[in-house]
Amino acid sequence: MKSVIFTLGAAALLVSGSAMADLDLAKKSGCLACHSVDKKIVGPAWADVGKKYKGDAGAKANLITKVKSGGKGVWGPAPMPPYSPRVSDENIEKLVTFVLSLGK
Repeated sequence: MKSVIFTLGAAALLVSGSAMADLDLAKKSGCLACHSVDKKIVGPAWADVGKKYKGDAGAKANLITKVKSGGKGVWGPAPMPPYSPRVSDENIEKLVTFVLSLGK
């Protein structure tokens, strides 16, 4: 099974198994053009997003809406384009679940 280690400051994050499938989905969906697991590119690092929303019961629904419809202003001036209907609702939910799982 393939694994990847991302460094997050003094910590490290091991991504393997289903998380690798989620990264493949993110790549196919175009997410990695602006995002990375462990560092800011155009958009925020997903680990930072996961940390910001850790324990927020409404985060999943809010982020699904943001990915579907697009948005701007939360992480800086660069807007995030809408990904629906280009990416299916099912895959958007998988991607958001993956991002939120990084907030450990």
